[in-house]
Amino acid sequence: MDHIVDTRPGRGDQTLMPGGQAFITETRSAAREAGITLFDVTDPDQGIVHVISPELGIVLPGCTLIAPDSHSCTQGAFGALAWGIGSSEAEHAMATGTLRMVRPRTMRVRFTGMPGPGVTPKDMILTLIARYGAGGGKGYAVEFTGEAIDALDMEGRMTLCNMATEFSAMTGMIAPDEKTFRWLRGRRYAPRGAMLERALADWRTLASDPGARFDSEVEIDAATIEPMVSWGTSPEHSVGISGQVPDDPPERPIRYMGVQPGQKLAGIPIDAAFIGSCTNGRLSDLRRAAALLKGRHVAPGVRALAVPGSMAVRRAAEAEGLDAIFTDAGFEWRMSGCSMCFYAGGESFPAGSRVISSTNRNFEGRQGPAIRTHIASPETVAASAIAGHIADPRELAQ
Repeated sequence: MDHIVDTRPGRGDQTLMPGGQAFITETRSAAREAGITLFDVTDPDQGIVHVISPELGIVLPGCTLIAPDSHSCTQGAFGALAWGIGSSEAEHAMATGTLRMVRPRTMRVRFTGMPGPGVTPKDMILTLIARYGAGGGKGYAVEFTGEAIDALDMEGRMTLCNMATEFSAMTGMIAPDEKTFRWLRGRRYAPRGAMLERALADWRTLASDPGARFDSEVEIDAATIEPMVSWGTSPEHSVGISGQVPDDPPERPIRYMGVQPGQKLAGIPIDAAFIGSCTNGRLSDLRRAAALLKGRHVAPGVRALAVPGSMAVRRAAEAEGLDAIFTDAGFEWRMSGCSMCFYAGGESFPAGSRVISSTNRNFEGRQGPAIRTHIASPETVAASAIAGHIADPRELAQ
């Protein structure tokens, strides 16, 4: 339901997706009949599955967690084995409690050093995909390690693991540590009391052994990363904000995106800006974007939307006054859901629009018919919305 629910204020079961209302009402009926807890359209805990599961403590270190959504690997940030499956596999798993799969190989991706100002986990994962290709992780379960990973908060780790699937990895994960345990403590479905102490004793054993050997090793110096933005129709078609479209790019992506070989990314005009999704719709994402938007306004002719990843995130943002910052800057402030992260026959931008988006995919038609999507961090989206063209967020932060 998170994928098709209307995010406009005052929503109900109605949705612009053909057949969407029936999907919602039938899901509700089936959940009630089976006695399954459902975070319904009007539930205060409604939100994108990969956002509310950590919020509520449903995902825990050491869990095996599957869902019919490729970004289920988001929850690998908690040391869980989490990955996306198809609907038929989900039916099989629900009926039998089992799932057959090929054992993945192992890859360690180590981010050494520390990223500079204005560089986010979104930029880190886009750098990995741009350097090693969208198929670089195929067949692997990836563990992210290194100084830069240790320094990330849990929401940043979720962003990083979220896009392991864009690297074609079976999953991405980070060993649980004290930050993980603090995040989970006191959450609704997490262990409490004596059970928590027993759980912690187990969770602390889940880190890879110091001498563990991996089938593949990748190392990236985080200090070399700058804010990233995509130019083509795959996350691997990404460069630093100071960079340009390659001199010899594949013909189809540049034709679809309407860019030229050697063209600088900064300065390309945009029609719309979107902040949200399971990648970058959390409170910390909204805070960082709002810090750049405060006292500024979206450029004339640019439509801008902010869609919190959950209703809990929305309430927390409103308690801090972030909603006012977004609306004063000219953004639409929405209810939670996947929204315009993708097009499923529902709401979209006008055909042919150029959108800068904090989402995870920039495939042809991903956000609607003929929509040209540039993926980037929430800060880069905010800076570009203000400028009216793709812009470096570090210039606003000075």
